[in-house]
Amino acid sequence: MLLLIDHLALRARNYEYLIRLFQEWEAHRNLSQLPNFAFSLPLAYFLLSQQTDLPEHEQSSAREKASLLIQQALTMFPGVLLPLLEYYSLRPDATVSTHRFFGPNAEISQPSALSQLVSLYLGRSHFLWKEPATVSWLEENVHRVLQAVDAGDPAVEACEHRWKLLYQRAPRNIHRRVIFSEIKEADASPPPDVTTQSVLGFDPLPPADTIYSYLRPERLSPISHGNTTALFFRSLLPNYTAEMP
Repeated sequence: MLLLIDHLALRARNYEYLIRLFQEWEAHRNLSQLPNFAFSLPLAYFLLSQQTDLPEHEQSSAREKASLLIQQALTMFPGVLLPLLEYYSLRPDATVSTHRFFGPNAEISQPSALSQLVSLYLGRSHFLWKEPATVSWLEENVHRVLQAVDAGDPAVEACEHRWKLLYQRAPRNIHRRVIFSEIKEADASPPPDVTTQSVLGFDPLPPADTIYSYLRPERLSPISHGNTTALFFRSLLPNYTAEMP
């Protein structure tokens, strides 16, 4: 649900809920380390700042918070930008597209586990970024991030080290979520340590401790035990077992 709930909150335009959820859960779930939350949270603040029924000072505060957070998201996950713009056939200016930080190498160099989450997020939520005002705000902050990169901001290297450490391998439940999502942009192939026998059509990549409550216990065949009485009762009562009184 943590890979989906931000999308649902934005679709419902319940921006305050998403912000409150992040504030309450970040300390023990590190939501900012997930690409979907890293980008959805600043988008929630930005869209909140666009609401005309808010007092002017609250709009200004939300806009400032949105810009700070989107810069952090772009610094942490630079491989999100170009794939996001490609959904709308938008070409960033040469300063951005040719820069080593946001160029094609940003997407190629990220671990496959991170690429899965990015593809899952963009495949589901890319349309939330299509409004001209949102694109203009995003572009403004992309240039601010590039200024920090060119200035040698130590946060840039720290972020790269963090995602390389965090996303060495996708947990089994992430692969499970990707398969269930049926988003074609996301790689739905099972992890390498999973055999084809454990990929079930009705329950792909079940947890190792899954209990199948609908499976009937194996019954002993009365024929194999030569029990003619049990065979007779079985013909009358299909659910009869030899253990029944």
